[in-house]
This record gives sequence, C-alpha cells and structure tokens, in this order.
Amino acid sequence: MKYAYYLSCINESLSKEAEYSLNIWTKDLGIELVPLEEGTCCGGSNLDFVNPDQFLAINGRNIALAEKLGLDMITSCNTCLLGLRHAKHILDTQPEKKEMINAVLKEEGLEYTGKSEVKHLLWVLVDDYGLDKLAAKVTNPLTDLKFAPFYGCHILRPSPLMGGYDNPNNPHTLEDLIRALGGNVVEYNSKNKCCGFHTLIVAEQESVKLSGDAVVDAIDAKADYIVTPCPLCHMSLDAYQKDGLSTKNRQGKMPIIHLPQIVGMALGYTEKQLGIDKHVVV
Repeated sequence: MKYAYYLSCINESLSKEAEYSLNIWTKDLGIELVPLEEGTCCGGSNLDFVNPDQFLAINGRNIALAEKLGLDMITSCNTCLLGLRHAKHILDTQPEKKEMINAVLKEEGLEYTGKSEVKHLLWVLVDDYGLDKLAAKVTNPLTDLKFAPFYGCHILRPSPLMGGYDNPNNPHTLEDLIRALGGNVVEYNSKNKCCGFHTLIVAEQESVKLSGDAVVDAIDAKADYIVTPCPLCHMSLDAYQKDGLSTKNRQGKMPIIHLPQIVGMALGYTEKQLGIDKHVVV
C-alpha cells in the first residue's frame, strides 16, 4: 500500500510526536508514505473565505503533486482533510475553476485532473488496510485501558464533503479502531463535539469552555485517555486543559493522545518511542 503523504503544518511544528509515531509503525503494516516535500499549507479553515481562488490554487497544486506520483493522498490532520476535500469538490464540479487553476499550475508543469482521492489516516486504517488485518498485527493489546474517542469537527462535517464516511451524529470508526487494538471504549457526550480550536483567537473563553466540557466528560466516564485523529483537537484538549477545567470549576488531568500513538502502543512501541511523554498533560 502506497500513498502520497500530506504533512500538515501542525504536525511538522507543534505535534512532531504524531509524526514520529506514524513513521515508526507504517513499515510494520507494509504502508509506504511518500512525503509531498513540495506541498504547501492548506490555508487552514480561513483562506477559502479570505481568498477563494488562492485557496483553490494552493490545494489544487497539493493534490496535483499526488497525481503526478499516481497516488491517492493521505493526511493525518482533520483541518487539512477538510480543506483539501473542499478544494477537490469545487475543482471536480466547476469546470471553469479547474481550467483557471490548471492555467496557473501549467507554469510549474503540473495539472489537476481529479484522479487522486484525499483520505484521512483513520479511513485508510479502517477501510483500505482493514481492522481484522490490523488486529492480527497487535502485539500489545490495550485490554487494560479505557479510551474516550474524540473525532473533531472536520473529519465529520460537512458530511457531504466527507463522502458520508461517518454519521456525524453517531460516528463509529474511531471506536472500531480502538476495539481492533484491544482497547475499551467509554461512552460520553463529547465524542463528536467541537474542541474550540478555531475560535481561540476571537472567542477564547468560549473555546476553552468547549475543550473543558470534553475533558470533564471523559474524566467522569472514567477514561484513561482521550484519543483524537486531529492534532489541532489534541492541542486544544492538551495544552489548554487547565484553562478548560477551570471554566468548569474542576481539577484533574486527562492525557490526550494522537491516533498514530494509540496504534503504536498496540504494536508494541514504548511511550518514549511514541513521544507520549512530550505532551503538556501526561
């Protein structure tokens, strides 16, 4: 299995432990990730509002780089997933936009065709690789641990852009993965709620309250960890945890781990190897 790997800005800078983990165990599963070294920032969830054409040019180029390799694209960041799939949808359904962007890409010897799919790491593990096959690779079943799954908005919504992959009101793929790794899933109200990251600058109190809600829910559900497939959600729930808990007049600690880390744990790697000791809350 081979994919073009889109390295998100957050993983390249502030969530390097997620990258360490991913690079450790992909070889164990026979998954080859070809880094898109020439890829650029997707623009987060803001550029499409500020400059829609520039948003299309940037992300059309990112996808065209994967197409040049003849590979589908994979990302481990929810916000990158949303940006890339949003741009792909526009380019695939609006010929005039595709023509405009290809006129720009031609200067670089690239062309957007729409042939490469844009997938999240979670989807690849569940569907492309397969949970039965993954379970067979587990050497350290997580049977003594309870996990609270936290999906994050941008892997679920808007559902049409995500191809209806998961029901945003009742998603299950992250739970399915946890169980395949031998872990136990706790039920709690916040699993499909917003972490508040994208409102931190303009509405800090509301943002940290959202993250606090999720952490308190997980604590009350007796989880050992919150696991998330999104590094931006990870930052909100981990780095802003103390502030979030204070909005609920609560104390405590809830370790937050990345999706690549929980897979690495089940495949037998140590917390130090996976960078779990690098979090704010450990």
